[in-house]
Amino acid sequence: MRISRKKRPNKPLIPIYRKNEGIKVPEIRVLNTEGENLGIMSTKDAIELARKEEMDLVEINPKSEPPVCKIIDFTHFKYQKEKEARKQKTKSHESEIKGLRLSVRISDHDLEIRVEQAQKFLDRGDKVKLEITLRGRENAKPSLAFDVINKFKALLTQKIEIKEEQEPTKQSNKVTAIYCKK
Repeated sequence: MRISRKKRPNKPLIPIYRKNEGIKVPEIRVLNTEGENLGIMSTKDAIELARKEEMDLVEINPKSEPPVCKIIDFTHFKYQKEKEARKQKTKSHESEIKGLRLSVRISDHDLEIRVEQAQKFLDRGDKVKLEITLRGRENAKPSLAFDVINKFKALLTQKIEIKEEQEPTKQSNKVTAIYCKK
């Protein structure tokens, strides 16, 4: 399958705000620097009022009728919006399902290492999918796989509170379970 290597344009952090002569609407609702309503007036009058105060007229809400504009310093306003967008971007994290493969014959030390790895994933906000592939004669005794998953769950609950999103189930030659943080 061919992999597309094209650069996709990044979405801007903040929407584009129109200011001063960029506002093409004849009448607007004007707010002063404190946010007090100055009423509805023509765009030219509002721009003159903003220039007297050595500020900019910025369109805050273009969708309302008439559009809402505020008399503020545009560079400071843009900086504040970018700051909020960066803060929001750092807080957002899309959770992924991280897979951990175990085996029926896994040693205690290896199991503890997998538990630590699962704890890192869960702390980051991801979900953990445990997968045990049964090979050969192991297919005859899936209860061994369920025991390993229960032991893993017991070790993990000692370190962090977890919620079982999908209980351990056997599908053909695999036993899987999904856990997430409470």
